[in-house]
Amino acid sequence: MLIKQNIQHNIFKAAILLGFIYFFVLMLRITLLYIPYNSMANFLAIKQTEVEARPEYLTIFHTHVYTSIFVLIAGFVALFFNKSLKTLHRLSGRIYVILTLLFSSTSGIYMGFFANGGIFSKISFIILGILWFYTTYKAYQEIRNRNIQAHQHWMWRSYALCFSAVTLRLWKVILVYLFHPNPMDVYQIIAWLGWIPNILLVEYLIKRKKKLNYEN
Repeated sequence: MLIKQNIQHNIFKAAILLGFIYFFVLMLRITLLYIPYNSMANFLAIKQTEVEARPEYLTIFHTHVYTSIFVLIAGFVALFFNKSLKTLHRLSGRIYVILTLLFSSTSGIYMGFFANGGIFSKISFIILGILWFYTTYKAYQEIRNRNIQAHQHWMWRSYALCFSAVTLRLWKVILVYLFHPNPMDVYQIIAWLGWIPNILLVEYLIKRKKKLNYEN
């Protein structure tokens, strides 16, 4: 029975790893569209009002794009190897926290003020950026206080918000394929769908884990 459980666990972990690799490659391809530095590349082609009116916009945008790809992989490594490779876990965790707090979340908050889709999209992305910063800081604070379980739970929350970069694009594909909505309507919907289901799922998993620990 124990052998069967170990096999199932390894298959599950392999599926998670392969799934992450697939989505990471997709995100990497998007990132590479902005190399070399180009003010008209991809998404920026529809943001020329901001590019021309705000000298800082391009720098902050590229800061967000370039650091977020490293944050995405560093967070996954920190969570995936939290027990098996402790040195790798700590190194990737430090990279994740430093890049998120100093660059990725703060630039994301700034970008939120200029999000497509009107005020509802802007509110969502600003809230997302603030929550991403807060949950990451809490994870850092808890590990400094050696509260391992609390640190783990806050990291789950932080990475759920980080992973919205992937999930909002998945939702966009699904919505466009099924309903063919107006592009601005899509932005308003995925702005919230990108992160709220993620955080709700994590809260459920945290609550479930606490219940199992209590019963045991």
